[in-house]
Amino acid sequence: MVELAELTPRTRRSVAASPRADAGRGRARFREAAVTFGMIGPAVLLYTVLTIVPVGVAVYLSFTDWDGFSPARLIGWENYQHLFDDPSSTEAWYVTALITVIGTALMVGAGLVYALLLKGRSRTNSFFRAVAYFPHVISALILGYLWAAILGTNGAVNNTLAKFGMEPIGFLFDERYALYTLIGVIVWAGFGFNVVLFVAALQTVPAELLEAAAIDGATRRQTNLRIVIPMIAPVVTVATVLNLVGLLRAYDIVVSLTGGGPAGSTQTFTYLILARSFEGTKVGYATAQAVFLMVVSAALALVVTALRNRQDQAATG
Repeated sequence: MVELAELTPRTRRSVAASPRADAGRGRARFREAAVTFGMIGPAVLLYTVLTIVPVGVAVYLSFTDWDGFSPARLIGWENYQHLFDDPSSTEAWYVTALITVIGTALMVGAGLVYALLLKGRSRTNSFFRAVAYFPHVISALILGYLWAAILGTNGAVNNTLAKFGMEPIGFLFDERYALYTLIGVIVWAGFGFNVVLFVAALQTVPAELLEAAAIDGATRRQTNLRIVIPMIAPVVTVATVLNLVGLLRAYDIVVSLTGGGPAGSTQTFTYLILARSFEGTKVGYATAQAVFLMVVSAALALVVTALRNRQDQAATG
């Protein structure tokens, strides 16, 4: 029998292109595709069942007049038109926007400064990192009740002021203070997560760059602004997106701390959906609100990411 190595190049190509070789390659591709599908198939199925299908159902229900019991009736865009005409939705969006913008800026800014101060490896820094992250471990609902006991009308702070003959401060029952008290508690509870992200990112900055900057006479502030922060900019973008999307959905801490009051001054859009629309059996309208919130969250995340990518492209020329 003639060995393959003894054949001429043309003969070897004809043998390689024979039907038997094609069938072998086809079986190999089929086995590879089967293994790939077997690995990703369950994940795709779960994602479809738990995410794609519910979103599709929600989008459908947002175009209906449904109270959760009787058959749903298609009404077109009426829910979305009512969404923009509803004064309570407008006020809730204003509150949500303030919480989202101010809260994100403070959490990212405070987390970055805190991480820069504690980026060194020491037991003291590790302790203060843990202290900053600890509130993030506790349920936001519990944190709300905790701060309500501290800042409420008969809370620890106002009881202490009363002992000194001072008037109580309306942290939670005065419209002038309630919203900013809520933002302060949210920032306190959430900025530790940003600290952990930024500390991890700071560990990836090459020590050689920092040493070179020190040799060139750069101050610590100059090094942070011109070397460290630009190098961890992608992590800052991720943290910004996570905070924006998370604060747009702020609900549990609102329930336990202020209950949306006083006079709706701390009622977020998510709180409006869950505590007003669904309880009022306006399921179709509430679903339209939820879909709109989902679209706004996705659009905001895409805008922030696009701006970050544009800055990176401009920096690289």
